[in-house]
Amino acid sequence: MGQTKNTQPELNQARIDRLQKKYASKQVNIPGLKGPGGPGGPGRGPGRGPGKGPGGPGRMPGGKPKNTSQTIGRLFGYIKGDVLKIVVALVCVIINTIATLAGSYMLRPIINGITEGKGVAVLAQGLLTMLAIYMLAVAAQYIQQRLMIGVSQKALKNLRDDLFHKVQKLPVRFYDTHNHGDIMSRFTNDVDAVGDMLNNTVISIISGVISLVGTFALMLYTNVWLTMVTVVMLPLMVFAGRMVGSFSRKFYKAQQAALGTLNGFVEETVTGQKVVKVFCHEAEALDEFTFLNDDLRRKQINASFYGGIMGPVMGNISQVSYALTACVGAVLCVLKGFDIGGLTIFVGYSRQFSRPINELSMQVNTIFSALAGAERVFDVMDSEPELADCEDPWQIKNVDGRDVYVKKSVNVDALTAEERAALKTVEGDIKVDNISFGYVPEKQVLKGVSLYAKPGQKIAFVGSTGAGKTTITNLINRFYDIDAGTITIDDIDIMEIERESLRKNIAMVLQDTHLFTGTVRENIRYGRLDATDEEVEQAAKVASAHSFIVRLEHGYDTMIEGDGANLSQGQRQLLNIARAAISKAPILILDEATSSVDTRTEKHIERGMDRLMAQRTTLVIAHRLSTVRNANAIMVLENGVVIERGDHDDLLAQKGRYYDLYTGLTELD
Repeated sequence: MGQTKNTQPELNQARIDRLQKKYASKQVNIPGLKGPGGPGGPGRGPGRGPGKGPGGPGRMPGGKPKNTSQTIGRLFGYIKGDVLKIVVALVCVIINTIATLAGSYMLRPIINGITEGKGVAVLAQGLLTMLAIYMLAVAAQYIQQRLMIGVSQKALKNLRDDLFHKVQKLPVRFYDTHNHGDIMSRFTNDVDAVGDMLNNTVISIISGVISLVGTFALMLYTNVWLTMVTVVMLPLMVFAGRMVGSFSRKFYKAQQAALGTLNGFVEETVTGQKVVKVFCHEAEALDEFTFLNDDLRRKQINASFYGGIMGPVMGNISQVSYALTACVGAVLCVLKGFDIGGLTIFVGYSRQFSRPINELSMQVNTIFSALAGAERVFDVMDSEPELADCEDPWQIKNVDGRDVYVKKSVNVDALTAEERAALKTVEGDIKVDNISFGYVPEKQVLKGVSLYAKPGQKIAFVGSTGAGKTTITNLINRFYDIDAGTITIDDIDIMEIERESLRKNIAMVLQDTHLFTGTVRENIRYGRLDATDEEVEQAAKVASAHSFIVRLEHGYDTMIEGDGANLSQGQRQLLNIARAAISKAPILILDEATSSVDTRTEKHIERGMDRLMAQRTTLVIAHRLSTVRNANAIMVLENGVVIERGDHDDLLAQKGRYYDLYTGLTELD
């Protein structure tokens, strides 16, 4: 029994660690998660604590920045245009803090005037003076808030603009090697952390320092002995705050991790609910959820307990300090003639003296978190973009109704009619000559591949998964650049063609469709933004999509949401084909476009693709060999090498790899 009791918690912890690691990539920061209240003062920490103090770690801490000075310098670049506003805001902070302290001190003459019987006039004068001082403080705080909100939001807007602009210029390799959720977190959590710092933290630190110094100075000025009593109690408050805060941070961090693990499990289970049901895995899923839910409950209890006792602990110590100060002050009033007004304001100062210290300590964590978030944003901005085009690349322009190649430096309007007529027309003649490529240097995916496709021809790629079929199309698009060899289109090296012009003349229909939030019409028009409504409908007819579109509730104006969740897989693919059709690109790439649809839908898609492929150079990647029988040439790839080539009949006659695959003697890996 003893061994069982000792072993079970270890097994549970091992299971927790395993599950947290498993769902680590799905952990998200939950908006509104509250941190524990800190000791004294309004919560300004990252957790927005509900108690009297800075919020605890409601978000997963971002860690400490690696290069603080450089990060601060780059952030300053986003606010240096508003230096005057920042200076005015800082002046307002100083005015607000001094006015608040002065307003509190005005209680001394007012109370002394009442106790000394100086009359209502003195009382009224004191109250009016206090009102004026506090009104000045309110006005200063209002101006400071308006200015800093404007400065910070402008900086965040520019930061997001720069980040999104950079994201558009990053190569496909970046997205292949970075988690999409992690990229999204740069726009949300990391930028929000920077916003918190610019909005509140810097101002809070300046205000806290001024308030701390001012309060201590007024305490000394009011009574040195009572100041010593307050200072003696301060280490006890700091020690208690640190002890409770350390436990609180630990448990809130554990709670956040457990919450992320549970959310990851729920997301995965709900998304894969069909798989859960088809394999009768409901009981196991429920057991796993119950285990994770119980783990979260235990950690939430600990986090809530330590977060909840922070306020009472600090409040009781503050009450002890207040009572001790009041008792000593009362003795001084009786024996040393200390004025009652002075005692009144001093006990108020002693109560608020610890607040700036606690706020300052919490703001340091917020700054580190914000700077770490800023570094993550700048890491993306510093990532290597796609290689720049050559100095004077070829551009593809429409001249006199023809798509032609023109050097970027050439002014088309200055050309004579003969020179314009002599420009090379875009036809889609593709030549791949002895190319080699590897996504990582130590592993070559393609090894000396050569092929060609004449304008209007259909070239098919067949081979096992990982043979290099999709890689060839990625290289033609310049999603990646080749390591060796050349790829030419219309006898021009693609490295000399402007990347944007190159991609505008290549349409792709992928296995995984992606539709954007918007109408059906807008999604088709994504292939060519200047297309008219008539051209959109014509493209839909070419793709065999028109018939199902007109049966939708609002036809072409039907809204698509959730990546086409209200459409079938086949309908989404037909829209994808229509998008490619409207582009009028002379080169078409079909990457297993029918592999995920049923046979009946496949026939519709094939009819649409047949119309789409007419008069276009087409590269087809297919696992279903029946879809490539009418190709002009079929390339059989294995391990990055073309092992067979020819049309359908030629390859069957060779009785090689393609013959074995087509007749079912072997299957694709």
